[in-house]
Amino acid sequence: MSDTFDVVILGGGSGGYATALRAAQLGLSVALIEKDKLGGTCLHRGCIPTKALLHAGEVADQTREAAAFGVKAELIGVDMSGVNAYKDGVVAGLYKGLQGLVKAAKVTYVEGTGKLVSATEPAGAAAVEVDGKRYTGRHVVLATGSYSKTLPGLELDGERVIASEHALTMDRVPASAIVLGGGVIGVEFASAWKSFGADVTIVEALPRLVAAEDEDISKQLERSFRKRGIGFKTGKPFEKVEKTDSGVKVTIAGGETLEAEVLLVAVGRGPSTANTGYEEQGVRMERGFVLTDDRLRTNLPNVFAVGDIVPGLQLAHRGFLQGIFVAEEIAGLNPVAIVESGIPRATYCDPEIASVGITEAQAKEKHGAENVATYNYNLAGNGKSKILGTQGFVKLVRVKDGPVVGVHMIGARMSEQVGEASLIVNWEAFPAEVAQLIHAHPSQNEALGEAHLALAGKPLHAHN
Repeated sequence: MSDTFDVVILGGGSGGYATALRAAQLGLSVALIEKDKLGGTCLHRGCIPTKALLHAGEVADQTREAAAFGVKAELIGVDMSGVNAYKDGVVAGLYKGLQGLVKAAKVTYVEGTGKLVSATEPAGAAAVEVDGKRYTGRHVVLATGSYSKTLPGLELDGERVIASEHALTMDRVPASAIVLGGGVIGVEFASAWKSFGADVTIVEALPRLVAAEDEDISKQLERSFRKRGIGFKTGKPFEKVEKTDSGVKVTIAGGETLEAEVLLVAVGRGPSTANTGYEEQGVRMERGFVLTDDRLRTNLPNVFAVGDIVPGLQLAHRGFLQGIFVAEEIAGLNPVAIVESGIPRATYCDPEIASVGITEAQAKEKHGAENVATYNYNLAGNGKSKILGTQGFVKLVRVKDGPVVGVHMIGARMSEQVGEASLIVNWEAFPAEVAQLIHAHPSQNEALGEAHLALAGKPLHAHN
């Protein structure tokens, strides 16, 4: 079997396998190298298992609150072995399906740790080595993903001081937990654990939770978390952690101490580029990330990079889209460059957050405060939201006399609304254009329609 391919991909996560499947579809010969499991972090230790946990938590909350809907039910308890069996079953089914897709695409799948060993092969090709065997690619795609970061002097032990991957395999619900980090991963685990009955406090150095989102979203999430009894300390950098007989004692800025059974470290994800050979081969890097142009080319000829190792949003669907883009670029299809701000974002805590485009603050910085208009449509005016018992809003940011440049939503099931929001922002729709489209009644989706009606100057059910 030939060890020279049109495309050699290092990493089989969302970015890597998408590159492989699209390249194979376009008639290119492909080798896909993965040291762990096909599907990467997202499938095995990230998006999929965490969302399964959050759904189990939602079922627990609905059981507790059943009486409000006239249903007699009692939550006897949460069986984590049962929750884990459900979660693992979801992952296993998707994993099997993905393995089948790669096999059917006739991709050469290589298990093992790959290293970039040459970027100057004949005809501008590059080579990756796995267990002493060399795989030469006319094009090489770097897709080695990310890992859970910690802070200097904060050692993860997998038992009391844990990262998200440890939290996903716990055989019990901790009685109490401190979550270090109020970003996406932190608020999702805080939400799930609270639903399972844990006492949770989030510690965040920045002034607000989900600081990357629009400020109004942060305010609503903080209100909702207070109502749910989730504690949080914002603007409070972490100082130290000590082990106690019953768990951990955490000291934060100002000398304040908090005690709990476990400390979940959720301070972001770093690029997995150590010991990969990238630096030795001259790949241009910064703080461990691989730098690319807008066509995802590195500084080396015929070497591309996709996913979490490329600076920007660390999202599975971003890596997936980048993989498709790179395969098409290699095949000479000249695809349209990806606009980072046009990538939809979702956080699956309760209430859910979903957004696409730029925030109000970013829009004012870009277009000038006098040229930006916003509208917040409160879900109190939405029939389906009343039925579900959720609170929140849809916020639109537009350029005056121009298109909608940002949609920011919080409330039940908002991740399911971000698809239309993505079309609105990416196709540069004007509020009046969306206002003339019919949105089904009663649905959460209707809130998007009502918000655009209001921003187009004809509010019908406006509750600001």
